[in-house]
Amino acid sequence: MITIVRTTADNPDFIHLIQALDRDIAIRDGEEHTFYAQFNKTDHIKHVLVAYEDDQALGCGAFKLYQDATAEIKRMYVAPEGRGKGIATQILIHLQQWAAENHFTNCILETGQRYPEAIALYLKNGFEIGDNYGQYIGIKDSVCFQKKI
Repeated sequence: MITIVRTTADNPDFIHLIQALDRDIAIRDGEEHTFYAQFNKTDHIKHVLVAYEDDQALGCGAFKLYQDATAEIKRMYVAPEGRGKGIATQILIHLQQWAAENHFTNCILETGQRYPEAIALYLKNGFEIGDNYGQYIGIKDSVCFQKKI
């Protein structure tokens, strides 16, 4: 059984998971990693979810204020041993619910062309591809999504 826990960016399991995420994306992003890494800091993230199975942290996700009533979903990751169990979908649903509880009415997020599994996840969960926003405007590899919650 998967348990989703609300926590903060200081959570050691979250830190461990995003270190694994950062190693993965450094390989996939190649030379562009430095550009994307600057936007993946957790300093301003106060809403973090960690997914556990039998006390093992297998996945995470977070959101932060983007602007007004829009939350930006960040740091979505499921460890290889947790994939195929629906964990990413559970995290994504819980993030949207938590954002709505905090009076957000929209969610946005960014992923890259090199992440077809992420693109499929967001489309499957009702997100729509939108215009690139903020720092991703003009970045050809970026795929930005939006959803009203």
